[in-house]
Amino acid sequence: MKKALIVWGGWLGHQPEEVSAIFRGILENEGYDVEVSDTLAAFDDAEKLKSLDLIIPVWTMSEISQERVDNVSAAVQSGVGLAGCHGGMCDAFRSNVDWQFMTGGNWVAHPGNDGTNHRINIVNSSSPLVEGIEDFDVSTEQYYLHVDPAIEVLATTRFPVADGPHIHNKAVDMPVVWTKRWGVGRVFYCSLGHQADVIELAPVKEMMRRGFLWVAEGKAQVEGKSSDGAYTGMQDSQV
Repeated sequence: MKKALIVWGGWLGHQPEEVSAIFRGILENEGYDVEVSDTLAAFDDAEKLKSLDLIIPVWTMSEISQERVDNVSAAVQSGVGLAGCHGGMCDAFRSNVDWQFMTGGNWVAHPGNDGTNHRINIVNSSSPLVEGIEDFDVSTEQYYLHVDPAIEVLATTRFPVADGPHIHNKAVDMPVVWTKRWGVGRVFYCSLGHQADVIELAPVKEMMRRGFLWVAEGKAQVEGKSSDGAYTGMQDSQV
């Protein structure tokens, strides 16, 4: 049985407890053993973290010790998957650049704030993480991020939509969903998820489910085990 750790907290405006409950339900439906913690002390035991298959941070706008970041980083580098959404992963610890390097990006703005109508464009790729998912519209925060050029982009959104000083630049397609590698570990991120109702949107929930399964399978790949789940067991070149 695969093991996952969900750690929630930080700014409560992102409904981290409610989002964590959705994620827990997704994983338990897939047969995972899920531990949920509301303290960053869950990152203190480096060896325990390495025994997991999946780590999901749901923690916005806070501070974290370098030792805890190093523990998570070492676990992911060893093959443990890391996945998350919105500010819960990529606006978690603004002052820690090592966290940002590992996750692949960091939030810098959401012009128009909540309720901004915008389209999510699925990137034409061979990735099964977005296979069969069509472009869709949302009314929520549109995340402008600073991103790692090494990420593999699976969905984008076009700026500008809302007014602001950025509109005098050319139009840009901002990554919304991406994957990357950290050591031999897999990383998955989706910038949607301002509150729990956004996670419950069918295409968002399905992308999160697939992302969780894909990153968690990375450890088995490293250890030479066979795949045992849908949307898992892909070769590195497939996503």
